Amino acid sequence: MIDPLSIRFEGAARTVTGSRHRILFGKRTWLFDCGLYQGHRDEAEAINRTFHFTPADLDAAVLSHSHLDHSGNLPTLVSRGYPGKVHATPATGDLLRVLLPDTAFLMEREVEHVNWRTKGHRPPREPLFTGAEVEETLRRLVEHPYREPWELFPGVKVEYHDAGHILGSALTTFEFTSDGRRLRLGFTGDLGRPDRPILRDPEVPPGVDALVLESTYGDRLHTPSEETDRALAEVVNRTAERGGRLLIPSFAVGRTQEVVATLHRLCGDSLVPDLPIFVDSPMAKQATDVFRRHPECFDSETRRAFESNHGEPFGFARLRYISTQDESRSLNDREGAFIIISASGMCEGGRILHHLKVGLGNRRNTVLLVGYQAEGTLGRRIQDGAEVVNIFGEPVIRRAEVVSLDGFSAHADQKEILDWVTHLEPAPRRIFLVHGEPAPLEALSARLKESIHADVHIPRPGEKFDLWG
Repeated sequence: MIDPLSIRFEGAARTVTGSRHRILFGKRTWLFDCGLYQGHRDEAEAINRTFHFTPADLDAAVLSHSHLDHSGNLPTLVSRGYPGKVHATPATGDLLRVLLPDTAFLMEREVEHVNWRTKGHRPPREPLFTGAEVEETLRRLVEHPYREPWELFPGVKVEYHDAGHILGSALTTFEFTSDGRRLRLGFTGDLGRPDRPILRDPEVPPGVDALVLESTYGDRLHTPSEETDRALAEVVNRTAERGGRLLIPSFAVGRTQEVVATLHRLCGDSLVPDLPIFVDSPMAKQATDVFRRHPECFDSETRRAFESNHGEPFGFARLRYISTQDESRSLNDREGAFIIISASGMCEGGRILHHLKVGLGNRRNTVLLVGYQAEGTLGRRIQDGAEVVNIFGEPVIRRAEVVSLDGFSAHADQKEILDWVTHLEPAPRRIFLVHGEPAPLEALSARLKESIHADVHIPRPGEKFDLWG
């Protein structure tokens, strides 16, 4: 008798963050990704603390990559009784050893600050998870290289291929066999882009019967890299002429390194002035160290530069890393033009909040958004032109210039997604679109139906699908 096989969409269904998908095969059940939902604090708190299943009943967790909206809620899962292993690529494992402890630390600091401000007005908050729960999560890691299949359970073979999204990101295929039947299920996680600096292009694995596909930019095309370079140079030059500071909220993993590489190249070509660049993110420095340990993930050009420049291929030598909080605060008193790159990329935590609080009200300054800003985040409100935003519970008037550049996105756009899907052989019969807001989901669904005539679904939160059918 054939074992039942189904998928339930526990997160990132009709929204961009909080990726979490539960697979059920026979008597086994496991999660693919367990990410943090990012948005309004109270809403995010409720979603991240709630599992619509019993974590103790899970048999495994398999990760696509280390970005927190795909991995950041693992310690909560462990704290609720999850007993199993966490499977990832080696580079993802190394990045998790940086990202998760830092996340726990920042959560604890933010909770302390909020509780101090609201003492006597509301019950005290507790952090979502602690450093001890992070340590236990990291002890569960089991690492698997690209293109080396491994058995998750009897009848379930898993293989990672390079997604080209961030260091260690993986396209993941599950091959199920039961009673003479076979089905291949693929997950893009986050699909990267071809012809980007540092990392290899996304691979095209053998075709799958069913595909869970991201759709963050499913309704638009990215700006070509040449135009992005030109626009970035213009932003740097305008800000320098005003004598202002350029504030760049950036994910510590991937985006920071790519922005740095581009600024380094523009400066070397004398297209921008050689301004001081401060990376005010201990996590970004540690993540950069992880990059140095994994040149096997680089494209050929970057790998050659890495080998010929003593591990400094991205302009890292030009950077000034900020470690302590005192050093970070001292930037507020600095005069003249300079650049600060700091996490988080959606302005939902980290040291960038302090720099925004000080710098957002100055007309000489520029806030440069180089990544997707999810609905409900501070970054989205700034991007949408809010005149006043709350930072640490206090109103801040926006006077600084705000610029968005989508050319740095590590997510494939509509054309890049369609090109990748059409190269799958055989083409998937069923596609489930996740990790997107309504407009991108609907637009990409229509294009996929036109191009490969697949059965395309846009799952609702909690919706379950039988996969054999």
